[in-house]
Amino acid sequence: MTAQPLLAVDAPSLYFRAFHGIPEKAAQTSAGEPVNAIRGFLDMLAQLIRTRHPDRLVCALDASWRPAWRVALVPSYKKHRVAHGDVEEVPATLKPQIPILLEALSAIGIPAFGVDGYEADDVLGTLAATQPGPVEVVSGDRDLFQLVDDARGTRLLYCGRGVAKLEDADNALVEQKYGVPARFYADFAAMRGDPSDGLPGVPGVGDKTAARLITRYGGVAEILAALDDPDAGFAPGVRTKLAASTGYLAKALPVCKVALDVKLPEFDPALPRTPKDPDALLALAERWNLAGSARRLVDALAG
Repeated sequence: MTAQPLLAVDAPSLYFRAFHGIPEKAAQTSAGEPVNAIRGFLDMLAQLIRTRHPDRLVCALDASWRPAWRVALVPSYKKHRVAHGDVEEVPATLKPQIPILLEALSAIGIPAFGVDGYEADDVLGTLAATQPGPVEVVSGDRDLFQLVDDARGTRLLYCGRGVAKLEDADNALVEQKYGVPARFYADFAAMRGDPSDGLPGVPGVGDKTAARLITRYGGVAEILAALDDPDAGFAPGVRTKLAASTGYLAKALPVCKVALDVKLPEFDPALPRTPKDPDALLALAERWNLAGSARRLVDALAG
């Protein structure tokens, strides 16, 4: 019998996706308050539980969406997504939905937490590294392809096109998509850059060149070490570009790598079969017009 997985859910990735995927007017309270992110998120969880059959479930949050230690290494990291100070730009009608969603998860009995100084990615990485497998990480964030590990039974359920069109990623799928093994995805991302995270990459090195370099030499450390070898076989232009970016790469790689050793709070990942606090869930469902989504999730848990 196949072991049941831990579903490790990138909560911000899913609630942003729900918010943008469901029109506000299609999901409101009687007073016109939008609940599209909450309904969409609960429905996604219900579908994941029905289709993936987990026996454990944890939702990871961004306690620090732009950690100071990453910004110190690469100051442009996520800078374009800052609203003011160091506060993330979040749509005005999404912001009030997040605490309500967390109340609903608490009433159901699904642990949802972040850790100061770290992003949800780092919580997910630590769950994948420390919890018994199999572990299925759910996210629309490509950075998490680096967590795929066939030997440990860690997969990424990549929902870039939505939960209904999940890409169930093992190492073969990562190699097919990007031309590199999953263990080198962070090295690949550091070299080619990622505009969505404010990572400039090595000028003139795109996906194909980065994949070729990794295939020939290994990760960033091996590539930089090979620069000193006149017989390493670099094209002159590529050698020059890499040599000019050694300082950037030394800092960008730890920014791109997901932490695997975050000190997590105590939590019980066991999938609840009934709501932990049914009265609280009922009150939330009535106040925020969530009855349908709450019922679908409760039914999925019971099933």
